[in-house]
Amino acid sequence: MPRKILYVILDGLGDDPVPSLDGRTPLAAARTPNLDAIAAKGRSGLVTTVAPDIAPESDIAVFSILGYDPEKQHAGRGPLEALGSGIEMRDGDVAWRANYATVDERGTIVDRRAGRDLSDDEARALAEALNEAVSLEGGSATFKATSEHRGVLHLRAARPMSGEISNTDPAYERRGALGVALETFDPYPLEARALDPTDGGAVLAAELTNLWSKASRDVLGSHPVNSARSARNRPPANIVLVRDAGDHIPVVQSLKERFGMDWACFAEMPVEIGISRVTGMTPVLVSASGTDPDAYARLATQTLETLGGYDGLYVHIKGPDVPAHDGRAEDKRDSIAAIDEGYFGTVLPELDPDTVLAVTADHSTSCVRKAHTADPVPLVVAGPGISADGVTLYSEAAAADGSLGHLRGVQVLPLLVEMARG
Repeated sequence: MPRKILYVILDGLGDDPVPSLDGRTPLAAARTPNLDAIAAKGRSGLVTTVAPDIAPESDIAVFSILGYDPEKQHAGRGPLEALGSGIEMRDGDVAWRANYATVDERGTIVDRRAGRDLSDDEARALAEALNEAVSLEGGSATFKATSEHRGVLHLRAARPMSGEISNTDPAYERRGALGVALETFDPYPLEARALDPTDGGAVLAAELTNLWSKASRDVLGSHPVNSARSARNRPPANIVLVRDAGDHIPVVQSLKERFGMDWACFAEMPVEIGISRVTGMTPVLVSASGTDPDAYARLATQTLETLGGYDGLYVHIKGPDVPAHDGRAEDKRDSIAAIDEGYFGTVLPELDPDTVLAVTADHSTSCVRKAHTADPVPLVVAGPGISADGVTLYSEAAAADGSLGHLRGVQVLPLLVEMARG
């Protein structure tokens, strides 16, 4: 049997140099003695998770770093979100990833995440109102609030629909099967449209999406939750933006079938739960974010307990990504330092020395540009039989000098399995 693999993903870890951090990235500026110790014992490199010209969303990036080609094996983020949030998804339905957002009286998007402080109770109350008030001639719609500003819109019609439709969220565009984050965009909601106007299923899906979007704005605009938020000077969640439609759950060869290893996945968001189910990993619900080392220490303890029952464990830690989207470089630095102290400071002394440990990211998120970027992310791999390559720091610049070179995302997990087999 191969050695166990602990595969840790720090969401949005890579970054640009930040003037307020003396021209360093948040990772380079963070205090990371434990990550540096892993680098000193192992081999480092850089990873372009999807493609050099693609600023990926997490779903396609995670697909890639699990060894699946998202251009050929992905079916849109919406179905994964639906699967992960418990919505029944039939072939020919259409599901979207959704955001509650804020527009002003002129229709300009002023906050794509409604202040990023929408409570679960507020989000659920708005979703209930939408499901009660909005009906569609020729189809049905279900909106489910998932976490904070996030949600899923699911559409069903009497005949099969196609997910080949454009987004209403202008911050992301569709390139084939891939959802791509844009650094710059006009801040106005878009109408969904069929990418092929001769595709009747796509035309129907776009029509239903636009009808739902218009009706939902009327409901949200007058809802007491938003009146109360406005009274507190908080951005009202008065519009829903959708992106990355899909019309079926993708079917891929499981990680067990590919590599002969049983995997578990620590999942915090529905998309991660959906990916774990599609790829045959056992989802384990967790929660750890922010800058509290104790929360990451608890996650580390759960890691050690869970890894004992599986051959591999995929751990996705959201912490660094959130402040980067808001341009909060110091908070991103502090989140990375908290992960190093709490998570890796707890895991490393207790981890079975016969385990292959890999740490990387799903994408870079720039605090300067406040968006995902196509920049490569650092990778370090350490464990039995893996010789040190002279890199002694874990950072974007240091990893560029590592012996692993510059990898593509789809190469990483097969490499880890090869290393685990010795």
